[in-house]
Amino acid sequence: MQSMDHEVLQHLSTWLDSGQACWLCTIVGTIGSSPRPAGSIAATTDEGLQIGSVSGGCVEEDLMEKLRNGVYSGDRPELIEYGVTAEENERLGLPCGGRISLLLQRLGAGDKAWVDGTLAALDRRHCIERNLDLHSGATTLAAVERYTALSIDEHTLRQCFGPRMRMLLVGAGQLSRSVAELALAMDYEVMVTDPRQALLDQWEGPALELRRGMPDDVVRECASDRHCVIITLTHDPRIDDMALMEALQTDAWYVGALGSLRTTEKRLGRLRQLGLSEPQLARLNAPVGLDIGSKTPIEIAVAILAQLTQLQRASRAAAA
Repeated sequence: MQSMDHEVLQHLSTWLDSGQACWLCTIVGTIGSSPRPAGSIAATTDEGLQIGSVSGGCVEEDLMEKLRNGVYSGDRPELIEYGVTAEENERLGLPCGGRISLLLQRLGAGDKAWVDGTLAALDRRHCIERNLDLHSGATTLAAVERYTALSIDEHTLRQCFGPRMRMLLVGAGQLSRSVAELALAMDYEVMVTDPRQALLDQWEGPALELRRGMPDDVVRECASDRHCVIITLTHDPRIDDMALMEALQTDAWYVGALGSLRTTEKRLGRLRQLGLSEPQLARLNAPVGLDIGSKTPIEIAVAILAQLTQLQRASRAAAA
């Protein structure tokens, strides 16, 4: 399973390769309630093929009909708005008071280079920034270190594409199954590792990559960049500590560990003895997840994904 951005760009590449002209629609601004955040993209061909979403469905039908009927020329990128009036909100089903600004861009053969260049960067798990000249429609790409929020002025659109967030779960138990199910639904790339082959053989969770091996080796090989989430869930310090010892020395965006406050204090003491510094230990999110009084596996999974969502939203808001 790929991220929606990756899917949209991949479809664009295929359509352009076959000589089809198509449209790229990007949310560049929102006011009030909005079904989709700024930066969301969708694409369509003149034949009506469509991928992606800019509204969860309430705007697409109207927009695609206008594109097919030639309402917009496509000579240059064009800004349009939905939800300007209460009547339009009512007609399209937008949330009360919601407004979205869309940038429509007609793509042709000359755009395939930047589309493929963006896909190549995502495949390498690198961030890439699309710079679109709003007057000429020309696009250039620039490598960037970190994801930045979309920005637009009267001359240029700057939009960053980053690799899909990868989640490595250490432990192939019931809790990992619940976390994996929610994470996959929320567009994470999920992997599970466990050195115990018997547990891997008994895995009854969703289809994903299962890796047997020493947890520190798997962290080093598969989850060491800044687009990774690493969570230990075994309750076995012989397994969890090995993974955490490596994870806290990587660039991983988030490192979490299951366990009570008392368990966490003991774990921190062991990791200090293994030579980890206080700044490294401060990166550990433990007990993992928001404190919502969760007890069952699915409740704990909800708390974990809720915390990750909260932190991601805060990070993107800070970058804006």
